[in-house]
Amino acid sequence: MSTRPESLFPLFSSLEKLDGIGPKSARLLEGMGIERPGDLVATLPHRVVDRRRKLSVREVDPPCTATIEVLILAHRPASRPGGPHRVDVRDADSDWTLIFFRAQRAWLENQLPVGEKRLVSGKIELFEGRAQMVHPDHMVHPDQADSLPQFEPVYPATAGLTQKTIARAVGAALATVPDLAEWIDPSLKADRAWPDWKAALEQAHQPSGQGDMSPDSPVRARLAYDEVFAHQLTLGLARAQQRRLPGRASVGTDAYLQPLLRSLPYAPTSAQSRAIQEIQADMAGHTRMNRLLQGDVGAGKTLVALAALLTAAEAGGQGVMMAPTEILARQHLESLAPLLAPLSVRIELLTGRDKSGIRRQKLAALAEGEIDILIGTHAVFQQDVHFHDLRLAVIDEQHRFGVAQRLALGEKGQAVDVLVMTATPIPRSLALSQYGDMDVSILDEKPPGRIPVQTSAIQIGRIDAIVDRLDVAMRSGTQAYWVCPLVEESETVALTAAEERFKALRRQLGEGRVGLVHGQMRPEEKDAAMARFVAGETGLLVATTVIEVGVNVPNATIMVIEGAESFGLAQLHQLRGRVGRGADASHCMLIYTPPLSEGGRRRIETLRDSEDGFRIAEADLALRGAGDLLGTAQSGLPRFRIADLERQAGLMKTAQQDARLLLETDPELKSPRGEAARVLLWLMEQDRALRLLKVG
Repeated sequence: MSTRPESLFPLFSSLEKLDGIGPKSARLLEGMGIERPGDLVATLPHRVVDRRRKLSVREVDPPCTATIEVLILAHRPASRPGGPHRVDVRDADSDWTLIFFRAQRAWLENQLPVGEKRLVSGKIELFEGRAQMVHPDHMVHPDQADSLPQFEPVYPATAGLTQKTIARAVGAALATVPDLAEWIDPSLKADRAWPDWKAALEQAHQPSGQGDMSPDSPVRARLAYDEVFAHQLTLGLARAQQRRLPGRASVGTDAYLQPLLRSLPYAPTSAQSRAIQEIQADMAGHTRMNRLLQGDVGAGKTLVALAALLTAAEAGGQGVMMAPTEILARQHLESLAPLLAPLSVRIELLTGRDKSGIRRQKLAALAEGEIDILIGTHAVFQQDVHFHDLRLAVIDEQHRFGVAQRLALGEKGQAVDVLVMTATPIPRSLALSQYGDMDVSILDEKPPGRIPVQTSAIQIGRIDAIVDRLDVAMRSGTQAYWVCPLVEESETVALTAAEERFKALRRQLGEGRVGLVHGQMRPEEKDAAMARFVAGETGLLVATTVIEVGVNVPNATIMVIEGAESFGLAQLHQLRGRVGRGADASHCMLIYTPPLSEGGRRRIETLRDSEDGFRIAEADLALRGAGDLLGTAQSGLPRFRIADLERQAGLMKTAQQDARLLLETDPELKSPRGEAARVLLWLMEQDRALRLLKVG
């Protein structure tokens, strides 16, 4: 099936073919990301209005929506232009009033004739003790009661689009929905009591109560599952294609690794040992490794990466480790070189700032195979960089590198194994959606001897006391960070600018004791400021979040985060991870400006109460949502219309297992269920996955 199935054509046609949708409405819908009828049926109501009939206003608790049959008693037209036109009505038990502003008297008297009955539905409010309904949503003859839904869906809307227009367009789009063969595993569908796809769509747009709006309702869970199953099928096909590419077995001899492990002053954690074994097994196999190493701050990812690089060297090849900044690349070199010196393993650093003569020497040694392990920045991607036999590429902080760069690095060798590292704990559901095509190793233990960082929340009014404490600490030789959220003053966000705070702290603590780093400095300025701090020349580093990832200064034991309430939880946790890296007790001070929002309060409390990055990530997901957590634009996260990753995390795991099972038993998707799954991929616009089938 190389082209879109004909049965899906109506869902991919123009919006203007739908009843009541003209060019203007179509443009407004497109502004909401709804470009085709298929998008419209996948845009579910976000709430429901209960319009079940009541006998009297005495049965309701205003303010609330109610539907009541009334007898029209009298019209009291507006006494002044723009004033209210009142219509007195009586229900089964009470007299009350309908209110209309700027209404045409003749039209109203025709719609609501005195002495006749009408069914009215709208918001009941109390005004001076009397019930009233301003501008009813519906007014129909009792004979037309069936035209009013008991539960009316309410859709996301935009200015210029009425609920009536959207509902009519949805009805027209639903009429074009075809019956499709089932792609869900029959036993799973029966176990969850899920309806068929078409029936689920129809029921989702015609809810029969508040329960139907829950992500856990069979209707919504089924439609959410379709989205995540299509996504996992796509990742599964990408993974299968990756595995069809021939790999090279890189079998370690332990000639370097075992002496290294014996020389360490501590034993690896069981999580580190497990990850090393998983990576070695991948590298020894005949398919290419594509593995994610996920670990909390300080969990020891660097040792695991080094073990993998040594395995490549033991197998007679080379390894490269990519870091997103020169500071981090130098730091990796400085921490690894002393460990490798006794092993006769040659390690070098390649950055964009190497002088031409030194660069030529390094490139020649690399091409000859004299360099076993290369640490580098983006400079490694340049065309003149050639390896003798590149076996392994380790990529630190994956979210800083694009997929294209990852592939470019892989092309520097023959069938290169890839290990991606991230220090950002990602909740399981998001890891599956973002890295579902990769195998995952998780470091969920801290090496022994790490002292927990004491975390406290302090109001902005006590800032002078914090400065005094820093002064005392710095006089005793301790270093500290002071993180500010913004570089420049913003009128809309009242947060202290880093440069202003830097000047103030320099005045209070002394000119040469305070350094500054922010993202708008030139790279060489930034590196120089960082180098002075690493060397201990400055005691306090004022910075924006550029210091979030990887910087390792064991002597820095105090982290001050100003405007802590404006940061995400994961970011706060990363920043706190910059301290607590030495033998001394460390402190993190969260400065906030009261009053705190509910979200700000929960973030600060969560951080104060826990050092577990995975628990913090789950809390962050619950507070902020998936897109914000990873920054959807650059995270590679799919944009689901229906699935809610925070509240339906279990669906992602089930979908991954189901997709892998289907592809194991039917890798070409040729069976009846496989053909149905192909239709699903077209439906969800995952047709690029179908091209992967042809590649294989």
